[in-house]
Amino acid sequence: MIIFIKKVEEIWGVYPKYLYNRKKNKMAELRFSALREVFNREPVTVRTPEKNVSKYFGINVFDLHKMEHYLSAEAFRVVKQAIELGKSLTREEANQVAIGLKAWALERGATHYTHWFHPLTEGTAEKHDGFIEMGERGHIVENFSGEVLVQSEPDASSFPSGGIRNTFEARGYTAWDVSSPVFIVGATLCIPTIFVSYTGEALDYKAPLLKALSALDKAATAVCRYFDRDVTKVIATLGCEQEYFLVDEALYYARPDLVLADRTLMGHQSAKDQQLSDHYFGSIPERIMSFIEDFECEAYKLGIPIKTRHNEVAPNQFECAPIYEEVNLAVDHNQLLMDVMKRIARKHKFRVLFHEKPFAGINGSGKHNNWSMQTNTGKNLLSPGKNPKSNLQFLTFLINVIKSVNDSNDLIRASVMSENNSYRLGGHEAPPTIISVFLGSYLTGMLDDIVNKVTDRKMTPAQKTELKLGIGKIPEILLDNTDRNRTSPFAFSGNRFEFRTVGSSANCSAAMIALNAAVAYQLVRFKKEVDLLIRKGRNKDEAIFQILKKYIQESQRVLFEGDNYSRDWHDEAARRGLSGIASVPDSLKAYLAGNSREVLISTGIFSEKELEGRVEVEFEKFTKKVQIEARVLGDLAINHIVPTGIRYMTSLIENVRGLKEIFDEAEFSKLAAESKDLIIRISDHISAIKKLENEMVEARKKANIITDSYIKAIEYENNVKPFLDKIRYHIDKLELIVDNEIWPLPKYRELLFTR
Repeated sequence: MIIFIKKVEEIWGVYPKYLYNRKKNKMAELRFSALREVFNREPVTVRTPEKNVSKYFGINVFDLHKMEHYLSAEAFRVVKQAIELGKSLTREEANQVAIGLKAWALERGATHYTHWFHPLTEGTAEKHDGFIEMGERGHIVENFSGEVLVQSEPDASSFPSGGIRNTFEARGYTAWDVSSPVFIVGATLCIPTIFVSYTGEALDYKAPLLKALSALDKAATAVCRYFDRDVTKVIATLGCEQEYFLVDEALYYARPDLVLADRTLMGHQSAKDQQLSDHYFGSIPERIMSFIEDFECEAYKLGIPIKTRHNEVAPNQFECAPIYEEVNLAVDHNQLLMDVMKRIARKHKFRVLFHEKPFAGINGSGKHNNWSMQTNTGKNLLSPGKNPKSNLQFLTFLINVIKSVNDSNDLIRASVMSENNSYRLGGHEAPPTIISVFLGSYLTGMLDDIVNKVTDRKMTPAQKTELKLGIGKIPEILLDNTDRNRTSPFAFSGNRFEFRTVGSSANCSAAMIALNAAVAYQLVRFKKEVDLLIRKGRNKDEAIFQILKKYIQESQRVLFEGDNYSRDWHDEAARRGLSGIASVPDSLKAYLAGNSREVLISTGIFSEKELEGRVEVEFEKFTKKVQIEARVLGDLAINHIVPTGIRYMTSLIENVRGLKEIFDEAEFSKLAAESKDLIIRISDHISAIKKLENEMVEARKKANIITDSYIKAIEYENNVKPFLDKIRYHIDKLELIVDNEIWPLPKYRELLFTR
């Protein structure tokens, strides 16, 4: 035994009396100090401006009502026209708007203004300028011109472009998005804008999103006019269900992995987490409810129509959901909402975690995108109507959406894939990366009827009547239709599709660009095919039915009514020819492949240069995130976990030495057996951590010299990322062995159940 102890000391450089008898373990001290702080927290008192939300909703938004009050009649007319018709403002018109906007902003206490935009990073960007200028007599005056309202020139070199511009080219432009209202946060007037390079290429999410929505409007309006000549505009609508975790601020700062990587890179699963679903059905804890009420109040002031709040499945996981809005506005509101939540969380001594998988072994967080289309006449195109004609319109758009998902399957998956989301998708808490469509039994049967009853030749009056009678029953059937599939990535839910694979930290624009572009592209093709049949002498309804039949037959592979989590579906999907690419780089590469490239470029959403640059940015983001996680894990493992393991092992060695001195050989062998076994196990885990960390560093060095962004991302995916789980395994095993009093990081039970 003495030889064994000396060997351990030789390998690890252990000096028992020094290492274990040190008075303080700073990280463990921080952990317990954080816990004491949490136990003393009290809910923050929240006071709303008015009892009724309607009385203060949108008070910090320069909406049409305020425009009418602060702008001249002419200025109000041109702005309203610009919003409704997408027209641009002249410099003179912009100056008129700026005068009224400045008056309103100063009355609301604003001192600065900023162009607020969505760069290709996670979040939003802004640079604040004061209203003040030097007057002619040397004194300060408040000024705000149409020129600075409409356009600004932020430093574009600070944001990723994917090689679109040289690093020494700093100039970029932001341009006012008139369709999204100006708002005030704190003392800053925020002007929603697009962000483009000096040469005009999009460097943000908003510019291509607006193009995708415009393409959908044009294509859908043309198809709508088969059914209703009064339709002149179609807008896409969106409701974003935002899921998130809350962690106390003190515990958050005691976890460097949460601070630096947004997720826990280690931590053994709590004995109790979400198994009983008691959190999901339980009441919202008082302190958390105070936070929710506070951020909802701030959101209402900014015109964000939050409707729903509730616990989610995992402990300390929650959800809020708004009323649906036009897509561009909904995306702006979601980005703004996340900023508001982060800011208000700090006031309540919380941190909001938007990462898709901040804790291993329990449900991650998504951002379900509830998407539909609506005409200027008030008709939801994915909602059945009161007569067969209206229902034929409904089926037309429904089937074209399904066809879009079938043909642009890889594009739609690429739009939601990220390093963050890869930990969530396919984990029996979210749909797999296989993109399929759920309709429910009745609509599936309706599509089967179309396939069986529609022929390639002229339909008889009896056939037409039978089909129209079946179509006429859709609304009453759907009213009582209880079909619901929460495992499907793209599920029809009565009057909209629920796109469930979007990640909680994502900017919804990425998914909405892909989906709206794919649907727009498909609707253009549909109209061409129908018009061709009409020119050949087919009746309009017959032509529509025949093309819809063809689309149903071509899209059968994506229609699935079963359990998307099951292994059987993965096997079945492979037989159907549906890919379930789990690799993030390979999934992102699909942006540049056949159908995806054709959809995005032919609709005018991206140029070749913009698309290639955007994918380059995504590869780089993936690589950098894995790189950061690897470096954080390496630091924590070597500088905190390994020393803690050695510290505890040293105490066991001292214990064995003490037993050796007191007891005879027989008693010693019996009493020391468990300690000796623990020493060996700890030593094995420490050895494995050291070895794996060294190998991970070498893998990173090898990957970092690669210049091609895709190959580099693949190298990180295949040869660096796996080390994260391998090292974590040994750390989590040590957590179960090492004395709780010296473990340096807050444990899962503390992070998830301490409120």
